Amino acid sequence: MTLLRFDNVGKRYASGRDALADVSFEVAPGEMLFVTGHSGAGKSTLLRLIHCTERATRGTVVFADRNLGKLRGRRISLHRREVGVVFQDHRLLADRSVADNVALPLRLRGMHRAEVAKRVRSTLEKVGLGDREKSLPRQLSAGEQQRVGIARAIVAEPKLLLADEPTGNLDPALSTEIMALLESLALRGTSVLVASHDLALVRRMRKRVLVLDHGKLIDDIGPGDLAE
Repeated sequence: MTLLRFDNVGKRYASGRDALADVSFEVAPGEMLFVTGHSGAGKSTLLRLIHCTERATRGTVVFADRNLGKLRGRRISLHRREVGVVFQDHRLLADRSVADNVALPLRLRGMHRAEVAKRVRSTLEKVGLGDREKSLPRQLSAGEQQRVGIARAIVAEPKLLLADEPTGNLDPALSTEIMALLESLALRGTSVLVASHDLALVRRMRKRVLVLDHGKLIDDIGPGDLAE
């Protein structure tokens, strides 16, 4: 069974630069994997194609049996409800509580207040922040702020979680902590795709790894097979 599929996908910008070229791979439901490569290799472009922030120039991107290149208008918004995104810099609202930050995606959908509160509490417990609902982001450590970002990304129960350099601003101990949390989400059935240039971290996780080089997928390495 396949949740996400890239078939010979290319992305060329107006400048003529190819950010991706003939990329093909599949992601299964509940699978956790990494995409790595040098700066400018195409990692962020790949994530943007999945989130429909950009469209492929060639080939097809299929998610849950939907050709993302054919989505328009409201169908793009509906697609994004099934894809959570975690950023390196958290992007939390500084003047809102932890609970309000996590609740934002649900409120934008018009979900009933009682259901929002229930889901927020449950999600914060899941990421180990059940006692920080009323705190402001500035009152949290860097690791806790990233956990809030993850909670916000998963509160709507997406099928796929995209994490773009989620540990880029964290020390090794916190990075390991965040990776363990992402792994636990995969074990619960959410597919997790992490873009990272931190090869030491990627090796420690012993997951499948997609390696990009100047927009080309040069390797698809099985769990635990990345060379030391």
